[in-house]
Amino acid sequence: MGYLDNILFAIVLIAGFAFFASSVKKIIRNINLGVDVDRKDNPKARWANMAMIALGQSKMVKRPIAGILHIVVYVGFIIINIELLEIIIDGLFGTHRIFAPYLGFVYDILIASFEILAILVIFAVTVFWIRRNLIRLKRFIHSDLTGFPKSDANYILYFETVLMVLFLLMNASDLHLQNVPGGVFHKAGSFPVSQFIAPVFNGMSNELVVLLFEVFWWLHIVGILVFMNYLYFSKHLHILLAFPNTYFADLNPKGKFNNLESVTKEVKLMMDPNADPFAAAPVDENAVPAKFGASDVQDLNWVQLLNAYTCTECGRCTSSCPANQTGKKLSPRKIMMDTRDRLQEVGKNIDTNKGVFVPDNKTLLNDYITPEELWACTSCNACVEECPVNISPLSIIMDMRRYLVMEQSAAPMSLNAMMTNIENNGAPWQYSQQDRLNWKNEN
Repeated sequence: MGYLDNILFAIVLIAGFAFFASSVKKIIRNINLGVDVDRKDNPKARWANMAMIALGQSKMVKRPIAGILHIVVYVGFIIINIELLEIIIDGLFGTHRIFAPYLGFVYDILIASFEILAILVIFAVTVFWIRRNLIRLKRFIHSDLTGFPKSDANYILYFETVLMVLFLLMNASDLHLQNVPGGVFHKAGSFPVSQFIAPVFNGMSNELVVLLFEVFWWLHIVGILVFMNYLYFSKHLHILLAFPNTYFADLNPKGKFNNLESVTKEVKLMMDPNADPFAAAPVDENAVPAKFGASDVQDLNWVQLLNAYTCTECGRCTSSCPANQTGKKLSPRKIMMDTRDRLQEVGKNIDTNKGVFVPDNKTLLNDYITPEELWACTSCNACVEECPVNISPLSIIMDMRRYLVMEQSAAPMSLNAMMTNIENNGAPWQYSQQDRLNWKNEN
């Protein structure tokens, strides 16, 4: 490459990483819109959680076919992109396979393993495409997955396939140029897959093959930069956020719900006969009262917003949801997708208004998620158990339910009747306490 190529490459590289950094900054800003919650306890368990679930893919392999193929794509894509470091150095300084002289035989092993992984990734991605578009598994054609979210998965599969093919074509043209008389390129690397592609270039002039090599090289690196920046708009963002998401996941036993601190204080005050109600801290009359539960994304905690960005939209949660299986409107996947969509909308509002959120007369509740969906949930935790990256749609559902009950008194009639019966009769049923044991006298 000449100096002009090096300068152009530097510009493309800087632009790609600058745009990516800008997107990451927006994601962090949006996540921090959430209410603060302490997730710094028990770091040993949190690191173990991240190692087992995010790195080890332990929950993915519960469905073996998809799990193993996902590991192939995950490992292959990550390891192959180690070569990105060499490509960047070669692009900036006009060198060719700069690591080869220093790594020797190890370099041959690395390139060979990259090629084997590339062909395995192509195979796995092909199977994923068949499952999604030909076999049409139910969770991939569910009514909650329409429009861009449905197409997004295919775009990712096409992206990954093209990048792997470009990688192999780049290596094949490189190998051809290494073997021509006079050696246009110095010999470096071992090519167990692309050696079968290299004969395609036989009979072509060296100049044409060099041109094709540069085309493959440029398309490969630009494709990686484009894919990296596409993550911000895509469900594939989970390849980055799965790690912090599993680290900051709730370590409490499933089914244990948190109590509202303000309510707990009031209950303790009422139950303590020695408490002095006038000894409470003075209240700021100008302060905005804290909201019970959540009606919009700003009312959720930051871990729940991180969950929304991490959602893989795989549908495992919805496919295991008993409410959804019986025809109810609830879809845990939709809960997470709606939360992310609303969070993105709020973020764009802030960007448009120079860092300030201007009320838009919309909320997550009602405009995105309906009360019907929330009350359909049985709080069984099946969605939490199934999620491969420890997302909790249930926590969002419960916080929004709290808002409906405690802020709007909008619980279903059956629930209100039950609460009234508990208050009046000491039981959920409409019997007086004296009649509660009459059943034992029945024959």
